[in-house]
Amino acid sequence: SIIIPMIIYHGISITAGSVLHALLLEYIPFIILLLTLYTVSGGINLKGSIVGTPIVNIVFLIIGTILASIMGTTGAAMVLIRPLLKANEFRKNKTHIVIFFIFLVANIGGSLTPLGDPPLFLGFLNGVDFTWTTIHMFLPMLIAVILLLVIFYIMDTYLYNKEDKPVDKHKDNNDTIRIEGLQNIILLFFIIAAVLMSGVWKPGINITILGNELQIQNIIRDAILLLITLYSLKLTDQQPRLANDFNWFPIQEVAKLFIGIFITIIPVIAILQKGNDGALRDLIALVTDKNGNPDNVMYFWLTGILSSFLDNAPTYLVFFNTAGGNADILMGQMANTLLAISAGAVFMGANSYIGNAPNFMVRSIAIQRGVAMPSFFGYIVWSAIILTPIFIVITFIFFTP
Repeated sequence: SIIIPMIIYHGISITAGSVLHALLLEYIPFIILLLTLYTVSGGINLKGSIVGTPIVNIVFLIIGTILASIMGTTGAAMVLIRPLLKANEFRKNKTHIVIFFIFLVANIGGSLTPLGDPPLFLGFLNGVDFTWTTIHMFLPMLIAVILLLVIFYIMDTYLYNKEDKPVDKHKDNNDTIRIEGLQNIILLFFIIAAVLMSGVWKPGINITILGNELQIQNIIRDAILLLITLYSLKLTDQQPRLANDFNWFPIQEVAKLFIGIFITIIPVIAILQKGNDGALRDLIALVTDKNGNPDNVMYFWLTGILSSFLDNAPTYLVFFNTAGGNADILMGQMANTLLAISAGAVFMGANSYIGNAPNFMVRSIAIQRGVAMPSFFGYIVWSAIILTPIFIVITFIFFTP
């Protein structure tokens, strides 16, 4: 429906060029990366007998947090949520385990690379260096992760000590802990190499389609990712996928949702590029101080709040363009502003089930396994109580003048 008004006001040619720009330069590379990470991670399965003690659960969360920046928040969440639930199936109180898993593995853990969380990959597609994210997001992420792990350990230890000891089948089962689908772990490194290649190799060869320039290194990257996807599907053992209940429904839903989002925000970005002369001048005023400088506190919180209830990837793109949309300037003299946008999008995607794609997927799996998960608003209460104080601490440390 948004396309019809665009055609009326700007004509078919400009509208087609704008839609094609969003699809070719942003949506298609974005969904190809998600598809590849989802497919490859779906071929990895952790097997064996694990008992969900507080120490074991902490280890799960730490490993998941690290993996989230390597294989994406969706990939890490899908690989680890089932074995974590299995390890804790004897526990009466386990809702908090899934909630902290969403906080850390499905969101904050994806802070360190463009592979980790969709908004950071959109930043990478718009010129942000691969390593910029790792360097600048490390300390805010570390503080958030440490605080969350401390809170979780205190809570989990208290609840664990109130319960009976693990039932016999957990104590006597001596199955060796092992990973199925090791080929797919190797494929993760090829994914990283392909993304790095597109950021480092600049041959200067472009293909123009209706005024949109596609860089050859990005075309090659996407082709490599699709080949990795096919290889993972056709030439690796399918047993891990069966164990993971692997199916295409989640990625299909994400693909359908995001094509609508990417097209819908075309006029929003166009208006933002007009700056104070555009219809969204009030939004720009909110993130600008009286001297005309960016207000990084507001960038952090507005990006975060909108990421909580829309989706963090397009929200990142909106505020990236609100801040000027020039990656070189944002990585340089406006580095703190880019940090505020990046941290707001990634961290506060954890505030609701719809803030980031894997949140709702993890909730659904947990409910299928018999975990009493809170309602939509019940989860927001959890995140408000636990996450908001941490975000306030991060605000004072990194964004307050």
